[in-house]
Amino acid sequence: MEKNFLQTIRTHQKIIHKISRMYRNTPEDQQDLFQEIVYQLWRAFPAFRQESKVSTWIYRVALNTAIAVYRKPKPEIRATENLPELPGEEPGPSENEELMYRALRMLNDSEKAIISLYLEDYSYQEIAEITGISENYAGVRINRIKEKLKSILNRN
Repeated sequence: MEKNFLQTIRTHQKIIHKISRMYRNTPEDQQDLFQEIVYQLWRAFPAFRQESKVSTWIYRVALNTAIAVYRKPKPEIRATENLPELPGEEPGPSENEELMYRALRMLNDSEKAIISLYLEDYSYQEIAEITGISENYAGVRINRIKEKLKSILNRN
């Protein structure tokens, strides 16, 4: 089971990364959310009955985790003035990617969920199934979200 789970995570880790980047601002928070999503997937993996695609199941768990963890109270963290230098940091996202993620983070939780599925080329039917809305309403919401994103990006 562990080997199957790890292979599933490796195959679909881009989904988890996108949700993490969409719902969190800093790389540290994104990593924390990524780990929490993987943990929740591990807990739910034995109960997954494969009645839907694995990617659909991962999206559902990831979105629910991102929203639920976001609502939990956070402990107070105090930073020191001098931070250690980190050798060999990985290059960050491109400027366009960062602008897009910044715009996406301005959406509400349901809008983020719907547009992230759309950006992954899920059909309206699949988006409706994952989010629990009708297929027609999924199309309407996607068009409204696109317009909202255009407006946000045009302001920047």
